[in-house]
Amino acid sequence: MSVKKLFWENPYLTELEAKIISVKGNVITLDKTIAFAFSGGQQSDAGTIGGFQIIEAKKEGKEIYYTIEQNHNLIPNQEVMVIIDWEKRYRLMKLHFAAEIILELVYQNYNHPEKIGANITVDKARVDFLWDGKISEIFPELQSKANSIINSNLDIISAFEDEEKEKRYWCIKGFAKVSCGGTHLKRTGEIGPIYLKRNNLGSGKERIEIYLEK
Repeated sequence: MSVKKLFWENPYLTELEAKIISVKGNVITLDKTIAFAFSGGQQSDAGTIGGFQIIEAKKEGKEIYYTIEQNHNLIPNQEVMVIIDWEKRYRLMKLHFAAEIILELVYQNYNHPEKIGANITVDKARVDFLWDGKISEIFPELQSKANSIINSNLDIISAFEDEEKEKRYWCIKGFAKVSCGGTHLKRTGEIGPIYLKRNNLGSGKERIEIYLEK
């Protein structure tokens, strides 16, 4: 049995009552959860389980192992409240989807360059490419197209591609359908205005940094 991942069914849920399945030192597993574990470049959620801080959330196969504070008193079969830091989660969701839009626009409009890295934190998102020249030369057009998608407040559909293998995707009608196991917004308008910065990594490697304006 693996943990039921309610952060996919409802990524706007901030509290959940769950049952502890196993306890090994300060590492626990749950029957269900809303606390996302690092995946696809998106940071893990911050929060508490049974009042104890989540130090680390690690996904292995279909299971999520939560490392919590030392000296806890949690035991198997105990019912606990799982509470996430919503402010952090929501910023990560916005920056994650802003990065998804930028990545897809680069693929569609600039001959699908090779992506060599990506990361999403609460401060910024970044996507790295193999790229000849300055990637900032495409920023005016890229930012204009991205903000047009955001301002159109389009529906974002998130669902399973293969539920057994936990493969998921997001889809914006008329724009793209992309495999992704992150936590997604309901509509593009939630992101708000974004701006881009260039970072040259050397040797034909360019980074696009994505920031929220608020």
